[in-house]
Amino acid sequence: MRSQGLASLPRLSERQFTQLESEPAKGPTARGWEDQRWTLSRVKAVISRRFHLTHTIQGVRKLLVRNAWSCQVPSRRPMERNDDAVAGWVKEVWPCAEGRRRPVEPGSSSRTKPASP
Repeated sequence: MRSQGLASLPRLSERQFTQLESEPAKGPTARGWEDQRWTLSRVKAVISRRFHLTHTIQGVRKLLVRNAWSCQVPSRRPMERNDDAVAGWVKEVWPCAEGRRRPVEPGSSSRTKPASP
């Protein structure tokens, strides 16, 4: 008897994948998301709702790559971008997230042999 491995997971048929390819044209807002970004988790949710199949995020990525889809990055800044909010975040939040730097002191990088005076 063959073991039930990853190869036995349900896959989208060619017909189902063709139907899935029509989803980006409708846009994420047609499916209830507020912005216009298609993410792997959103594609996973569409597959689950429309075809009643469960995939992992990596499984969705492999499905898309196998069918010649690629990651896209925006060629221009989004219209929703708020440059003042970004500048404020960089000035106020980023230094806290980055953490304080230790003062530069002479010494040794060795934990077992302290710096000599």
